[in-house]
Amino acid sequence: MKTSVITFLASLLALVALADSSPAQVTSRTWITDVTIISPENLDQIEKGNVLIEDGRIVSVERNQAAKAATGSTVVSGTGQFLIPGLIDSHVHLASVPGMTLDSPEAQSKMIRDYFKQLPRSYLYYGYTTVVDLAVVDHKILEDFSQAPLHPDLYHCGESMPLANGYPMSFLPPAARFTIFPNFIYDPRQASSIPSEYKPEDHTPAADVARVKASGGICVKTYFEHGFARDRNLPVMSPDVFADIRKAATQDGLVLMIHANSFDAQKFAAEGNADVIAHGMWNWGDLEKKTELPLEIRNLLDQIVEKKIGYQPTIQVLRGLTAYFDPKYLKIKSIPKVIPEEMLDWFNSRDGKWFKKELNDDDAPDAAVLDGIDRGPLRRVRQVVAYLASKDAGFLFGTDTPSSPTYGNLPGLNGYQEMQELQKAGLSLRQIFKAATISNARRFKLDSQLGTIEPGKTANLVLLNKSPLETVDAYDSITTVWIHGKPVPRDSLAAASNR
Repeated sequence: MKTSVITFLASLLALVALADSSPAQVTSRTWITDVTIISPENLDQIEKGNVLIEDGRIVSVERNQAAKAATGSTVVSGTGQFLIPGLIDSHVHLASVPGMTLDSPEAQSKMIRDYFKQLPRSYLYYGYTTVVDLAVVDHKILEDFSQAPLHPDLYHCGESMPLANGYPMSFLPPAARFTIFPNFIYDPRQASSIPSEYKPEDHTPAADVARVKASGGICVKTYFEHGFARDRNLPVMSPDVFADIRKAATQDGLVLMIHANSFDAQKFAAEGNADVIAHGMWNWGDLEKKTELPLEIRNLLDQIVEKKIGYQPTIQVLRGLTAYFDPKYLKIKSIPKVIPEEMLDWFNSRDGKWFKKELNDDDAPDAAVLDGIDRGPLRRVRQVVAYLASKDAGFLFGTDTPSSPTYGNLPGLNGYQEMQELQKAGLSLRQIFKAATISNARRFKLDSQLGTIEPGKTANLVLLNKSPLETVDAYDSITTVWIHGKPVPRDSLAAASNR
């Protein structure tokens, strides 16, 4: 009897061993060795070491060159290179196509389909392994993005929450705006101009925030914008309405973001305790004639720092507008890497430059337009950003790609250009690096998975030939991107390689 039991147990152990060695149980291991590890939580002790990835996660980080490779792992030499966490762009609009409108002609449909096919690869090409879409207008586009063979991790703020008939609803015809922005906030003062099928009780701040939560959003996006150009004096929400949004977002555990690019708007955001101000302050209102940063603005910026409100400068929103007046822009060598060739050809055509007329309807010389933007809103936002940088404010990296119908905000590339603009404005390389990694991860409550190179984190990693703490050019020296542990050579992500 004793012999039979021993034989049975031995057979059982053999079966377990066979099961453990079956193909379904094989662990995927990658050992990145002899690489300089740059992780934002440990910038004072940067060392060479080794990182082990198993089944899409980081399982060990050994800051010891001589460490032995894990059994059965694929060894990747990082000699002479730098390993960083995947970058996070916390302000994108995936459904918008650069240089296009919502009613683009059918003749351009193939070009647009090719653009969307390339879109996730373009973000990865520049190391963005996570993106946050702030205003969902087409759920299918987000679904297609997430189902692409290679794509960044995608989070969103659900459908945004504009005040009825305010910005950005105002850009659309009255018959269409409530369909495109169905999660608007009802304004009793405008009852006569809101279609009767929309009931006040269905469009309170609490109801709108609840819809965002139910859709899987991690944040809510609203607006304070009086308007510009032909759309001035738009309705804006009251402090009481914003307080109700603040309360609902807190109760549902969502990050509260507000579009605010003016002195008045950012004052409204700070007083209402927004979590994140989306955009730099390039409109100073009555203070715009001041050449130095006014005391009133410095006091507000001090308040933003004291309250630890996240700040997205999005300087490329303005720089992207200058593309139509800069003959060198469409000659940038990286552009064919991030958009289809047919789209670049169209941008170079007369029809492709249609938005230039919208920006310069009085036909001023290109040099005069560039100078006006540079001396005006660009100067102002740089001064604000420089002051915040000196106070080590809570910068969050976001690009607002594409911020308008300009071809000057191209996916992936726009992020690299934003980093260049941030450095010019006064951010240190450390501040830029932290804004695009750990600061974004913490603010959007993703830091248990993302933002650093630590055991247990998702293996979203970027290997570069240069250190991002020594030059901003490092972000264009990428050799390999890991997305959930899968290594992807950068060259294979280029649009030209996808044809």
